[in-house]
Amino acid sequence: MNIQRLSIFGTDNIGVYIFSNDKYTFVPKNLDNETKKLIQENLGTEIIETTIADSFLIGIFMTGNNKALLLPKNIRDDELKIIKELAKDIRVEVLNLKTTALGNVILTNDNAALVYPEFSDAEVKQIKEALQVDEIKKGRIAHVSVVGSVGVVTDKGGIVHIDATDDEIKELSKLFKINIDIGTVNFGSAFVRSGLVANDKGILVGSSTTGPEILRIQKALGE
Repeated sequence: MNIQRLSIFGTDNIGVYIFSNDKYTFVPKNLDNETKKLIQENLGTEIIETTIADSFLIGIFMTGNNKALLLPKNIRDDELKIIKELAKDIRVEVLNLKTTALGNVILTNDNAALVYPEFSDAEVKQIKEALQVDEIKKGRIAHVSVVGSVGVVTDKGGIVHIDATDDEIKELSKLFKINIDIGTVNFGSAFVRSGLVANDKGILVGSSTTGPEILRIQKALGE
């Protein structure tokens, strides 16, 4: 599987700026052509340039899987229109949730989702219906409630916070129907989503991610 080190706007926290599934990769506007080409070649997707709520922090505000893209309630009408026009063959859902940082509070692949434990049952139902997943659970990973920030899962594999217990790994593997491992990015960060973007075809990591971290990520997400 392709894997590439990358920095964006001078930072290794690439996961806060990028969201990808197997069809589309959403990146901030004004990204240089060389970086866009590298992203496209490694993830094997169409590139869509956008903002969300006038922000470049796409990976924080946006989440989803290969069935649906989830957007926050503070997205502007013109931004939503562009996303719907360019991502024609996938459901685009705006969620009316208390939080707008969807990428931080929802961890999902095509099979299941783990979500912020403080969501109401009605909010959980809304997320499940939007994602069209078989199973959804509220929970934490390594005592962290913002589960989307400490994990990355695809339909091939997943990697989560280095302090996740063996029992948590077993439960998560069963939930998502994939093998899950623990790891870090960017020279020791346990908030793996901040420095990692992946789909079933490729992996991008922050530029300061070490060789041993990359090997572990490759093994976890499917070599």
